[in-house]
This record gives sequence, C-alpha cells and structure tokens, in this order.
Amino acid sequence: MRDRQGQSLVEYILLVTAVTVVVVLFTTGKGKGSFQNTLNQVFNQTTQDMLNASTYLQQNAAN
Repeated sequence: MRDRQGQSLVEYILLVTAVTVVVVLFTTGKGKGSFQNTLNQVFNQTTQDMLNASTYLQQNAAN
C-alpha cells in the first residue's frame, strides 16, 4: 500500500508541474502571442454568439 501512495504523489507532482509549464509557456515568451490571439478569438466569438442569441430571443418574444 505504501508504494501506491508514493506513486500517486509522484504522479500528482508531475501533473501539477506539467500544467504549470504549459501555463507559463502560453502566457509568456514565444507562445504568448499565439495563445492570446486564440483566446481573444474564442472570447469574441462567444460574445457575438451571445448577442445573436439575445437578439433572436428578443425578436421572438415580441411576436
């Protein structure tokens, strides 16, 4: 049982490290522009979709 707990701890540490590295790479350095552009596109598209949905609902509520 003790070996399994040690393995779980190592796996957790590796996962946290990997996530941290990915976040750092995408928010600083070379990946920054690409990540920010993609994120902005997602936010802009989501905002536009929400506006379209609210307009659609307002038009259909009036009918």
